Amino acid sequence: MFLVVLRRSGHEWDAGRPMEAQSGWDAHAAFMDALVAAGFLVLGGPLADDHRVVHVVEADSEDAVRARLAADPWSGGHLQIHSIDSWTIRLDGRKA
Repeated sequence: MFLVVLRRSGHEWDAGRPMEAQSGWDAHAAFMDALVAAGFLVLGGPLADDHRVVHVVEADSEDAVRARLAADPWSGGHLQIHSIDSWTIRLDGRKA
């Protein structure tokens, strides 16, 4: 099942610094790269305002997503989960 996760910047986010200059960036980046390598994180990245991030994940449930993302070094401080919604994919250009 695919789920769309919207995360928002938290209290530790320094709006005056780019993402790569935030505290704990290296640990967060390594964590996210591992999620991609494991096939959990399918697509992800910040939206134009740099305060919201969208992740498309493949998981069995919302609880599984919350548990997995809780291990992110940025969880709760730099990034907070705003919403998690299941996603029914009806069009997929990747298969063309």
